[in-house]
This record gives sequence, C-alpha cells and structure tokens, in this order.
Amino acid sequence: QVQLVESGGGLVQAGGSLRLSCAAFGSTISYYAMAWFRQAPGKDREFVVTISYDGGETEYADSVKGRFTISRDNAKNTVSLQMNSLKSEDTAIYYCAASTTRIARVGLREYAYWGQGTQVTVSS
Repeated sequence: QVQLVESGGGLVQAGGSLRLSCAAFGSTISYYAMAWFRQAPGKDREFVVTISYDGGETEYADSVKGRFTISRDNAKNTVSLQMNSLKSEDTAIYYCAASTTRIARVGLREYAYWGQGTQVTVSS
C-alpha cells in the first residue's frame, strides 16, 4: 500500500511559478509510473502529466506543455512538478497518483493510489 502526500501548493500571481512535491510512504514507487492530475471547481479531474517508473518517458497535457516539468527521485521516493508561467486556468487542486504498472499512461483509471491533493490558486 502506498500513501502519497502532496505539498507546495499556494497562491501565486499569473506568470509566476510553483513547485509541487509528492512524497510516498509505505512502499517504494520505483516500480510505478506516477502522474499528476488536477481538478478545478465544478469540473472533472483531468490529466496533467505522467512519468514512467524510471523517468525515461513522460507525457504532458497540451494545456501545460512547455510550462510544466515532472521529475522523480526514486532514491528519495518523491515526484515533483515544476510549474512555470502559471495562468488563472491552472487554478485547481493538484493530485499525485501512483500506478501499479511501469508504463506512463494518461487515463485516470490507470492509477490506484492517490494523495489528498494540494490547492494551487493563480490570481490574474
């Protein structure tokens, strides 16, 4: 069983940056693909980015390409999301998720373990 804890959210002005972190407990994430999803008020949870178990493969939602960067440190059991050039439409709760497979996939249902989320608010 993997427990995921996100941190790093907050309030930032449009054009600013934030770095989210996800720490895993209870089991190593070295064998799992990891991802970030987000959910804005009144909207469904949506895919943001995924990374394969070894960091060799990533896939980004079109809306964040060129602005967000995912990384992982398997030795520290952590995943990070660097968010630059933030826009008001990036405002959402951001969730870290762990798959039970090594392959990076975009589907929400591919992920078995979820954190409780961290709020990101971008003011315009």
